[in-house]
Amino acid sequence: MLALSLFMASVMTAAAGNFLQEVDITFGGPRANIYDGGRHLTLSLDKGSGSGFQSKKEYLFGRFDMQIKLVPGNSAGTVTTFYLSSQGPGHDEIDFEFLGNSSGDPYTLHTNVYTQGKGNREQQFHLWFDPTKTFHTYSIDWSPESIKFLVDNIPIRVFRNWETIGIPYPKSQPMRVYSTLWNADDWATRGGLVKTDWTKAPFTASYRNINVNACVVSSGSSSCGSKFTNSMQGGKQNEVLDAKTRNRMRWVQSKYMIYNYCTDFKRFPQGVSAECKRSRFL
Repeated sequence: MLALSLFMASVMTAAAGNFLQEVDITFGGPRANIYDGGRHLTLSLDKGSGSGFQSKKEYLFGRFDMQIKLVPGNSAGTVTTFYLSSQGPGHDEIDFEFLGNSSGDPYTLHTNVYTQGKGNREQQFHLWFDPTKTFHTYSIDWSPESIKFLVDNIPIRVFRNWETIGIPYPKSQPMRVYSTLWNADDWATRGGLVKTDWTKAPFTASYRNINVNACVVSSGSSSCGSKFTNSMQGGKQNEVLDAKTRNRMRWVQSKYMIYNYCTDFKRFPQGVSAECKRSRFL
C-alpha cells in the first residue's frame, strides 16, 4: 500500500482553482460566467435556460473538490449539480444534486451512484448549515475500492466496491466533472408540488476553488496506468474509513439523513440491493 501511495502521488495530476484552465461552458451562454482571472464562476437560471460547465479532461479515479455557494432565497424548483459522468447509455455517474426549496426551508442534498446505466441508489440529506450564506466544499473521492461523498471533508456516504458479490462498480469508464443549474420543478421540491417562482429569477449559484487530483485519461490511456486500476480486488479491502471518520459519518447519517434506498422496502418490494446487506457504511 505504501508503494501504491507513492506511485499515485507521482502520477495523479492536480489542478487547483482556475476555471479558465480546467472547464468549458457547455450551455447557457451569458448565464455562465468565469471571472477574477478564472478563480470564480457563476451559473444562472432564468425562464429561458439554465447553464452548466464540464471539465476539459476525463479522469479515471481521483479526488474532486468544489466550493459552492447555492442559490439563496426561494430556490424552489431549481437543481444545482456537481457530478462525475461518463457518456453513453451504459454510463457511470456519481452525483451531488442540491434540490432547492422555499425560503426558510432546508436544501435537500441528493446523492446517487450509477453503474452501467443503472442508478436507484439514492441517499438524501439535509445539511447542518445554510449552504447559501457562504462557500462550502463538496468532494467526491473515487478509488478502485470505494466512492466517498464528503461535505467540508466530513464523509456523509461511502459506496464500496462489492464486485465479488456481483455488484457492478464504476472502474473502467473515464468520467468528466460536470456542474449545472437547471429547472426541475416537476419533481425537485416536494415531489413537484412547489413550482419555480420566475419572479425571483435569475437564480445564481457561485463556485470557486475547483481542485482535481486525479488520473487523466487521454487517447484511451490513464496517467496512472494499469498498476493503480488493477491493484485492488473489489470487496477484499480493509475498512475504507478509520474509526474517527466512521464516527463522523454516523453522526451525519443519524441526524441529517432523510432518505436511504437501502431502507425503502415500499419502493423495492422485491428486496433491497445486495450491497445494502453487506455494510452499514454505504
